[in-house]
This record gives sequence, structure tokens and C-alpha cells, in this order.
Amino acid sequence: MSVASGIKLYSCSTPNGFKVSVLLELLGLKYDAQYIDISKNEQKEDWFLKLNPNGRIPTLVDSSTGVTISETAAIMQYLVDTYDKNHKFSYELGTKNYYLQLETLYFQMAGLGPMQGQANHFVKFAPEKIEYGIKRYTAETKRLYSVVEEYLKRNQNNGLYLVGDHYCISDIAIFSWAKFLSGLDIDIKQWPLTSKWFDALDKLPEVQKGFTVPRESAFLKKN
Repeated sequence: MSVASGIKLYSCSTPNGFKVSVLLELLGLKYDAQYIDISKNEQKEDWFLKLNPNGRIPTLVDSSTGVTISETAAIMQYLVDTYDKNHKFSYELGTKNYYLQLETLYFQMAGLGPMQGQANHFVKFAPEKIEYGIKRYTAETKRLYSVVEEYLKRNQNNGLYLVGDHYCISDIAIFSWAKFLSGLDIDIKQWPLTSKWFDALDKLPEVQKGFTVPRESAFLKKN
């Protein structure tokens, strides 16, 4: 087991926040977590902006290496590059699966996450009901999960992993958003392989622990 000291995670109970805490748990790393209350704009306070000028969570500080890093794809890549030398949750640089890992990770970052985030906004948080926004982003979210289904199908492992023969950072990234699908009244069971993949990840103790850091999501408790 890899063990690190001096890692501090600044986060809150969102899909992006849980990506990093789940990975930290899977890697068996020691870390401290500080809850950032985004409803009070704590991430925009001067002390936080010194860590991350974009004022977003999560942000990770690793005092053992001197690295301060934000953006979840960058944080996850940093963690596996630094602490996953045996590639339990990643693939070796230069291999076919390494680049498929990047493809599926960037697919989540550039497509699935932003579109599902917009769907969440229009369905749950917009001050007025705008049917166009609800329909547009809900439909696009569903389309993107059909792409996840296709990735699982193409990997030809009966829905076990997105890439290759084990979980990697793109599995964690997409799962963390899929966990919140119920809030959009989207049933993941309409995608058989994705549903199987989701259920298997959801049973892992490290994943369950990661979804309690820095706090459990009240939204998930309701669903």
C-alpha cells in the first residue's frame, strides 16, 4: 500500500469533490480533508484563491512534494503518477490503455460533467423553470451515458471496466457523476453494461468511504 503524509484536500460534497476522495481511499493514502462551504463562497476567499486562483473545488496540497494542484483530471493524474507506481488504478505511460484512459477521462471532463452539471442546474436550481434548458441538457446527458455504454461494450469485458482489465481514474471520474443521476430522474438501468459497472463500483468499501469525505452529500441521502 502506498502511504503519503502531508496531503490535504480542500473539497465539498459534489461529484468533482468525490472523485478525488474516492481515489485517495482506493490508493490507501493518508490525507486530511477540509470542507469548503461553496454556499458561502468560501472558495472565493483570499486564502483559498492563493491556493487556486480559479476559486473552485477540489484543490489538493501535497507538502511532501511541494505540489499544489487543482482541476480534478490534473489532481487524479498527479496522484496516480506519484503514488500508483504499480498501476493498480492507472495504466503505464505509452501503452494503448494509457491513451484510452486519457480519452475517457477527458470525455468526462469536457462533455459528461459539464452537460450533466447544466442539467442539474436547470432541473434543480434555476430560479425559473426553463423547458428548453431542461430538455436540452437532460437529453445530452442521456446521450453521453449511451457513449459510456459504448465504451464498456467496446472494451469487451462484460461491463467490468471502461478501459483494459482494471479500474482506472476515468472509471472513478465518470462514476462520481453517475452517482448523482437519480436527481435528474434518469434511470441508469436503461444502459445494461453501465448499470452493472456502476453497481460493482458502488459496492467497493473504499468508494463508499470516499463518498463521506469531507462530508456525505445531503442530496444523495435523499435519493
